[in-house]
Amino acid sequence: MNFRKLCSALLSAALVVSSMGMAGAAVPTTVQDKLAVIEKDTYGTEQTGALTERIDKLEKDYDGTHRSGSMMARVDAIYNEVYTNSTKPSVLADLNAIEWNIDHEVSMNSVEKRVADMEMTISGKTEEGTYKQRIRKLSRLSFGSEALPIERTSVPANTLIKVALVDPVNAKHLKAGDIVRFKVSSDVIVNGRLVFAKGAPGEGTVKSVKQAKNFGRNAKVDIDFNKAKSIDGTYVDTFVGEEAQKEMKNMAMAAGASLAGIAILGPIGIIGGAFVNGKNIDLPAGTEFYIQTKSANTLYGVATTLAQ
Repeated sequence: MNFRKLCSALLSAALVVSSMGMAGAAVPTTVQDKLAVIEKDTYGTEQTGALTERIDKLEKDYDGTHRSGSMMARVDAIYNEVYTNSTKPSVLADLNAIEWNIDHEVSMNSVEKRVADMEMTISGKTEEGTYKQRIRKLSRLSFGSEALPIERTSVPANTLIKVALVDPVNAKHLKAGDIVRFKVSSDVIVNGRLVFAKGAPGEGTVKSVKQAKNFGRNAKVDIDFNKAKSIDGTYVDTFVGEEAQKEMKNMAMAAGASLAGIAILGPIGIIGGAFVNGKNIDLPAGTEFYIQTKSANTLYGVATTLAQ
């Protein structure tokens, strides 16, 4: 969706986006919560059944073997290999890099579906083996090596990220606490490293909603667009700050909106337009806007020759 459509939507309503970034996704602490997170990312949904059986299945699907130890120790081991970037990238970081190299976009689907889809794209059939074995094979086919061109890179605070709504924003259907999903709509490259890939997911939280009223009171939706996922799978704290607001204003102007038609006001960043009495907010999926990183981060990035 082009930015002109964003301008049209914003000129008919007032959307309030919080400039106060919140902490990224909290790490779950219980066996059941960690299992649920891993299963949703791996299979698309949380699984049912005895906890030991669910742990056995994840171990078999990722490693082909079962670990010993307590439930928590076994779940921690799976969680760390899937998500944690330490001395080497995580499974998700590798998967994201390969998928981007093949499609120049990452998807929001499960590991199971993403691996199968890439195998079908490359060879026309799905492969046998654990997820890690299949990912290594995809790496060899895609990059020519199991060693991926992924290295740590410093990403400055206030790095701009262009994103698009996955969920529509309609004041009539939202309430405080609702999650609004979005995705990265353009690659972000820092120091020759891809750090945010097109298609990567993000989330915002609705803080408050005011419905449109008579006598000129327009609807307002206050959303904190507080986290976006980098290519290495890390959720990075984000917000709509001064740089993001400035970029949206510049893009709106380039799309033909007048200065009188655009207002970016106040410390919390009210983004609105020429007010129409009692106008509802109704922004469709695909509406594009900008966010920015809240602080400096060190992330794994994929080496690329694409222009920054």
